[in-house]
Amino acid sequence: MNKTFVNQPVNKAILFAFFLVFNFGLQAKTIKVLAIGNSFSEDAVENYLHSIAAAAGDTMIIGNMYIGGCSLERHWNNAEGDSALYAYRKIDVTGKMTETKGKRLSEAIPDEDWDFISLQQVSHNSGIYKTYFPYIEKLIGYVSSLATNPNMHFVLHQTWAYATTSTHSGFANYGRNQQKMYKAITKTYKRVASKTGIGIIIPAGTAIQNGRTSVIGDNFCRDGYHLDLKVGRFTAACTWYEKLSGHTVVGNTCAPEGISPENIHIVQQSAHLAVLKPSRITKIH
Repeated sequence: MNKTFVNQPVNKAILFAFFLVFNFGLQAKTIKVLAIGNSFSEDAVENYLHSIAAAAGDTMIIGNMYIGGCSLERHWNNAEGDSALYAYRKIDVTGKMTETKGKRLSEAIPDEDWDFISLQQVSHNSGIYKTYFPYIEKLIGYVSSLATNPNMHFVLHQTWAYATTSTHSGFANYGRNQQKMYKAITKTYKRVASKTGIGIIIPAGTAIQNGRTSVIGDNFCRDGYHLDLKVGRFTAACTWYEKLSGHTVVGNTCAPEGISPENIHIVQQSAHLAVLKPSRITKIH
């Protein structure tokens, strides 16, 4: 029996919702990142990064090979000696963290088919070019030999300048001047990236410096150099997520307890503009 179909008005709200869900699903991704770092990578990736990604519909697996105050030279010595000195902190797809002590780089690198593996210099030497070599090039070769993902990308985690009131002894390397330290770090990371061929710099240091121009002021560190547990860490995590995912953090619905909506907006803008302009401070209103 033939049926006659009558055109019915389409509910535009339903169509729009379907479009959003469909498009959202297409864009969602799984990102696996391993940081070979220290307390600065702890500040950046261990706290809010997974939640920011989840709010955008992405899944993240995050690893951090942690030794406090670890320099590139020490990381290389640990790799060369296959030393079991790391605390391996791993955040799974659900956001649960486990920590295993006494781990080797040779165990963590092939543990996942990491999409990104980050390297960074210890903070007080981050703006001193000569301290990177030959260690970072040796680490790149070592990590490349163990990585299981043929499409893995190396990442440089650009650290941040200390608070103006910091009493850290390494601040003397920059005349105890925050602007001088920031400029030295951004210049050095660009030079190191060019020398090593690393194509991705996560501009966490620029994001923090952007945020310092806002009403929050120079309150992004808790002790003069480690990040504040709320806005500081959230800023670094937003920068990591936007740079690695390609998704803007502006408007992301992750809203950590203890951070006001106004400060969330400042943080998101600081991170977003750092990704857009990684070597230049942008004033945040």
